[in-house]
Amino acid sequence: MGTPSELFKDGDALLVIDVQNDFCPGGKLPVEGGDAVVAVLNRYIDAAVKKNIPVFFSRDFHPNGHISFQKAGGDWPPHCVQDTKGAQFHPELKIAESSILVTKGVRFDKDQNSAFDQTGLAYKFRSDGVKRVITGGLAQDVCVRASVLDGLREGFEMVLLLSATRPVSPEEGRRAFEEMKEAGAKIV
Repeated sequence: MGTPSELFKDGDALLVIDVQNDFCPGGKLPVEGGDAVVAVLNRYIDAAVKKNIPVFFSRDFHPNGHISFQKAGGDWPPHCVQDTKGAQFHPELKIAESSILVTKGVRFDKDQNSAFDQTGLAYKFRSDGVKRVITGGLAQDVCVRASVLDGLREGFEMVLLLSATRPVSPEEGRRAFEEMKEAGAKIV
């Protein structure tokens, strides 16, 4: 599909998923090479902004003792706790003034891996005329996977920027890649 600028067209949105300090090297739940997605995503963010394509950033923003944390019976160590450095976006990630934040993982009774899970994002996309969502971020086998699959279920064309995502586990990343592809996601 060429350069980032050539990818975008009217009716698109860019969704950057959970590129937060805790998911990058040195964080509480680091994805190996997680920070490598920043430079790639920044090129797409710049291109989207120049073409007036809306840019959305999702973030985990868990309360202390969140249900997804191991001490509460969940699968994960504490991460992306509200108002901590770990919950902040990677410092080199370009957040344009026009960007829209999507906050998830705030419910006390369940986890929200998908940027579409009870956030109103599908409603926002529809009301803004978005048909196609170009996405990347962290982690490929968890929140990116869940968001891509939910976006497809919501009727959006989902485009995964493969070089702009990394998995927690290489094996699970391969499974997630195949699942997203089989479900109808386009891979760039």
